[in-house]
Amino acid sequence: MKTHIRAIATIAALAATLALARAEAPRFYAIKGARLVTAAGADIPTGTLVIRNGLIEEVGADVQAPAGAVVIDGAGLTVYPGLVDMGTSAGLDVTVSQTPPANQRTTEEAERWKRSVIFRPDLEAADHIKADATELSRLASAGITAVLATPPGVVFKGRSALVNVAAPDDEPQIGNVGDYRQGLQIVRTRVALHIEFPGNVRGDGYPAALLGVISFVRQSFLDAQHQHAAGERYERVKTGATRPAYDPSLDALQPALEGKLPVAFEANAAREILRALDMAKEFKLDPVITGAGEADRVAADLKTRGARVIYSLNFPVRPRTLAPDADEPIAALRARASAPKVPAALQSAGIVFAFASSGLREPRDFLRNAARAVKEGLPREAALLALTADAARIAGAGDRVGTLEKGKIANIVVTDMDLFDERVKIKHVFVGGRPVRVEAAPAERRGR
Repeated sequence: MKTHIRAIATIAALAATLALARAEAPRFYAIKGARLVTAAGADIPTGTLVIRNGLIEEVGADVQAPAGAVVIDGAGLTVYPGLVDMGTSAGLDVTVSQTPPANQRTTEEAERWKRSVIFRPDLEAADHIKADATELSRLASAGITAVLATPPGVVFKGRSALVNVAAPDDEPQIGNVGDYRQGLQIVRTRVALHIEFPGNVRGDGYPAALLGVISFVRQSFLDAQHQHAAGERYERVKTGATRPAYDPSLDALQPALEGKLPVAFEANAAREILRALDMAKEFKLDPVITGAGEADRVAADLKTRGARVIYSLNFPVRPRTLAPDADEPIAALRARASAPKVPAALQSAGIVFAFASSGLREPRDFLRNAARAVKEGLPREAALLALTADAARIAGAGDRVGTLEKGKIANIVVTDMDLFDERVKIKHVFVGGRPVRVEAAPAERRGR
């Protein structure tokens, strides 16, 4: 019996040793002799970048490929920081109710249901990431290595998280409860609280139209301020004081009201952007404007208020169902013509901005549309920063991703030519220091 127990113990110890050896095996790569575009300073015409255990270990012109590293010949290639898409719900498992329950009998019941749909500031995107979601991993072939996962929905959507598009290998679990795999992809959570002002909200009860939505948002911040004041008073007095009702949604607004959590307002029209800036000023919020279709028209206001912008690269296009000879509203024509030009105006005004895919159907159009902005006057250096370092700064993760610097997470893209060249091909992608398979882009279709 004792011999049997000793044998089991020996096998268990051996399994644990092998698992530990696998977990500690160095993920060790060197890209040698490539052009290095660090986004943190001057480009390095020819240099070497070393990756070990998920991080950038060395980067420079005089760096040598260490013994034991998997060496990638970088001759004729260019190495960039991985691109950051600052606005997508891809990879999130969040249900947004569209149909009110059929058994609602009173207006109060209808409005409580509606509140549960439109007032979700406590929803955490990080809690709803689908580990290894194909919707995320396919983005790597377009050079996107991290995304700002933004909850879908209307009005108060929830809080976003910066997420790598691929998770590391699942290490074997020996003698302990399995780990929380979703967390392996999270770079930073609680990046911003996201709000939008839809023109109408489905379902009975308040709010229904735009003015009602604006009033609802403003009243929610006022209610949160009152909740905080009532809670402080109760803690001081307690005896004889009414205990404030627990409301996780109002509690979730406190970091925004304290200026500790940026508030991302989705606004495209100039008047909507100004409305968001006014609300941010009233409640002393830290504003970020997303979408920002007409941000160039209010650039001075954005600069004065210190707002950052996450500009949508989902440019408007002519509807496919529209007849070739059909007329379009002048506003639609103007929006389509000006969309690629807005980033140059933001850069000229000195506004920090990044780019978001905002529902683009084809991931490769993310970089293509950024290249269109370059053709319309945005300097290449500014475009690269918007895709990398400035995106990381807006996400509060500039110390982790966005540049090729020692100690940063090894999110890296390797191309065969300049990133904004229309013929560019992505040769290698690393996410968290691990190579990710790059799918070949589908052949272009000719004609209309």
